[in-house]
Amino acid sequence: MLKIIRTKSENKDFINLVKELDAYLKITDGEEHEFYNQFNKIDVLKNVVVIYDDQGKIAVGCGAIKKFDEVSVEIKRMFVSSEKRGMGIAKKIITELEIWAKELGYKSCVLETGKRQLEALKLYEKCNYKIIPNYGQYKEMDNSICFFKTV
Repeated sequence: MLKIIRTKSENKDFINLVKELDAYLKITDGEEHEFYNQFNKIDVLKNVVVIYDDQGKIAVGCGAIKKFDEVSVEIKRMFVSSEKRGMGIAKKIITELEIWAKELGYKSCVLETGKRQLEALKLYEKCNYKIIPNYGQYKEMDNSICFFKTV
């Protein structure tokens, strides 16, 4: 059974997973990586989820939420280790983030992902996220796809 914990961005397992995520994104984002990377600082994240393997010892996935506006949070830093993909872990993470957002009084979630992150696109569609016009810093980015969901 997987173990999910709520924590903060100082969590060492979260930091290590984000390093893996950034290495992956550096490849998929290509020349645009530095642009995206400036919006992915983790020190501003106060609501982080880390999921551990069956023994509860190895961190295999993570995600976070941060305030977007008065009614919405933005989902950030979603990642599952490559060897654990396809097992429903990302869905568990996003579900936990949505529950937490609701507990904090938020009504919806927004997020941005890249067109080249095919697994992420499938996940968000499967979790009933709807494509919206690109927001904020992503408005002019052709590689970005933004999503919205009421929680």
